[in-house]
Amino acid sequence: MRIGVVSQWYPPEPAHIPENLARGLVARGHRVRVLTGFPNYPTGTLYPGYRQRWADTSVIDGVTVRRVPEYPSHDRSGIRRAASYLSFAATSSAAAAGYLRGADVLYVYLTPATVFAAPALLRALRGTPVVVHMQDIWPESVVCSSMVPAGAAGRLIGAALHAAMRRVYRLATSIAVIAPAMRDIVVARGADPARVRVVLNWADESLFRPIEATPTARERIGRRRRCTIMYAGTIGPFQNIEDSVRAAAAVHDHVDLVLAGSGIGEAAARDLSTDLGTDNVRFLGRLPMADMAALYAAADFQLVTLKDLPVFRGIIPSKLAAALSCGSPVVASVAGDCAALVERHDIGLACPPGDWRSLADRFHRAATLPAGERAAMGRRALDCYRTRMSQQAGIGLLEDMLREAAR
Repeated sequence: MRIGVVSQWYPPEPAHIPENLARGLVARGHRVRVLTGFPNYPTGTLYPGYRQRWADTSVIDGVTVRRVPEYPSHDRSGIRRAASYLSFAATSSAAAAGYLRGADVLYVYLTPATVFAAPALLRALRGTPVVVHMQDIWPESVVCSSMVPAGAAGRLIGAALHAAMRRVYRLATSIAVIAPAMRDIVVARGADPARVRVVLNWADESLFRPIEATPTARERIGRRRRCTIMYAGTIGPFQNIEDSVRAAAAVHDHVDLVLAGSGIGEAAARDLSTDLGTDNVRFLGRLPMADMAALYAAADFQLVTLKDLPVFRGIIPSKLAAALSCGSPVVASVAGDCAALVERHDIGLACPPGDWRSLADRFHRAATLPAGERAAMGRRALDCYRTRMSQQAGIGLLEDMLREAAR
C-alpha cells in the first residue's frame, strides 16, 4: 500500500509513535510518506540545524519525509499556541494535495486536532480513506488548559471545537483510541462503534528497555537507605507535582522523590519544596532521553501522576508505557483506565488523584514492600507491556486498520 502519515510532531521531536509506525510499515513492504512540521516541540524553538523552508524533503530509513513551515510556539500563550496549530493546518493542507496525491490511505496522529485539516481536504477532493489515531480528548484537552479564556468566550470556543470533532468522527474511515474509556467518549459523541478500536500506545523501545543502572544514573538518583520514587517528564499544570512534593514531605523518613524534567510548573514545585523544608525531594532538571532507562533502573518505582480531570480518565499516559517497558513498577496517582490497568495486573500501587494524603500512604507502602514483591511487580510490569502495549502489537493493529480502510 501507499500510505501517507500526517503528524505535526515527528522526530527529532519526542514523537516516536508516528515514526515507529512509518518505519514499521516500510519494513512490512509498504511505501510511506510523512507530512510534518519543522521540529520545535517541546520548547517552541526551532531545533539547531533546521531552517524553515517550503521544499524540504528527505528520505530517512526508507520513509520519505516532507516538512512544511509553521509558527513555532509551545508556551502559555493561547494565541501563540493556536497560531502554531493553525499554521501547520494551513501549510500541510497546501502541501498535501500534491505530496500525498497517490496515497491509498492516510494515517493521522491526531494531536492537536487541527492536524486533521489536510486529511479532510484529501477526503473531500479524492475520497482518500483516513485512519485517525486519537491521542487526547478534544476539546477538553484545550478547554481545561490556560489556553482558552473563561466565560462566554471559552464556552463559544468549546462549542466550536465540539462541532469540529463531530466532523472528524464522521469523516474518519476508522478511529484508533488509546484507552477503553476514550472509546466510550468518542462513541457517545457520534462515532460509529464498529469503526473505533483500542490501540494502546507503546514506548520508544529504542530508549526504554530493561537495562542495568549505570554508575552515573545511581549518582544522579543519589540513592540512600530510603525507597526512591522517580518522576520523569513534563512538570506542568496537569501533572500535579505539588501534591507529590507534599506526599513525599509527609513520609520523608521512608521515601526519596526524584524529579527528572522541567516545565512551567517547576518553579512552583521548587518553591513548595523549599517552604516545606524537604530534604528528600531532588530536582534533576531536563535530561537526555537516552539516559532515562538507566535512571529508571536506578530507582525503585516510577511515579505516574495527573490531575483529576474528566479528560484524563480516558487516557493511559505515555509515562506508564515507558515504565512498564523498562520493567519498573509504578505508583499511579491517576483515575480511570490507567489506574484500572495498574490494579488489574498488579504492577504497582494506585490511588485517586488530587489526594496527597492517599499518595503519601502509597509512598509509604512502596517503601515498606518486601524486595521480593517489588521485584515480582517489575516482572509483571514488563510482561504486561510485552503482551498488551508493545510496538509490535500496536503496529500490527494499526496496519490491519489501514488495510481495512484502504479496501
